[in-house]
Amino acid sequence: PPHALAPGPLRAARPPPTSALRMGGLEDLGGGAQQAIGAGGVLAGLVMLFSEYTLKTTGCGLPAGPGGAYGAIEGISYLYVVGLVAYSVYVKVTTGKGLPSGPNGLIGAAEGVGYLACLAGAVVLGFQLTDYGYVPNAVPVEGGKCS
Repeated sequence: PPHALAPGPLRAARPPPTSALRMGGLEDLGGGAQQAIGAGGVLAGLVMLFSEYTLKTTGCGLPAGPGGAYGAIEGISYLYVVGLVAYSVYVKVTTGKGLPSGPNGLIGAAEGVGYLACLAGAVVLGFQLTDYGYVPNAVPVEGGKCS
């Protein structure tokens, strides 16, 4: 009999089942988690849009606020929106489908507001450079225009 470690006849390796390749996504989360992600995305997108409006009209971002709270909310909102949009692009490229709409359409709304905020951000960046000639620092510089 052949040895247990001896190579057997060559055969084509079968790919793993698609369920093994599938990465857990938003559709795998419960309704409450989807609602929280969607509501957080809409809120973060609105904060980002308000920040961009403030930047366009004043040349500076939102003020730091008490204990830096406004600046922290602004920064977290930018990260949330950019992360959500990046995930949306990843899902679209890898699956050909967009994000699920989620309960009450909240994830779809967050995705739409996120894309709008990113597009508005690119436009405001252009205006900022044209109108003011600089992009303000994330942390205001002591004695600077936006301090």
